[in-house]
Amino acid sequence: MSWVFLLLAIICEVCGTSFLKLTNGFSALLPLFGTFFSYLFSFYFLSLALKTISLGVAYAIWGGVGIVIITLIGYVCFHEPIPFLKMAFITCIVVGVVGLRLTEN
Repeated sequence: MSWVFLLLAIICEVCGTSFLKLTNGFSALLPLFGTFFSYLFSFYFLSLALKTISLGVAYAIWGGVGIVIITLIGYVCFHEPIPFLKMAFITCIVVGVVGLRLTEN
């Protein structure tokens, strides 16, 4: 169940970051509330995941998977470019996250 909580934490964090982009420097109120509540739920689910998943592994997966998804959202929704070097370094993050997951007992 902890992995489900971690997945929910990642989804909420990605939603919060996406809403943050839409706040226009905290001037748009509705996305601001979305940001706040998404991050609130993200940390709640992360805290539940941390009951059985080690801190370093959970945080690396939370952050790494979030980076990958946010990069894709930036590309698809906000038309942000993904240059080759950016993709190469994101691939390094993915390899590191998978490696950490494989070492988790």
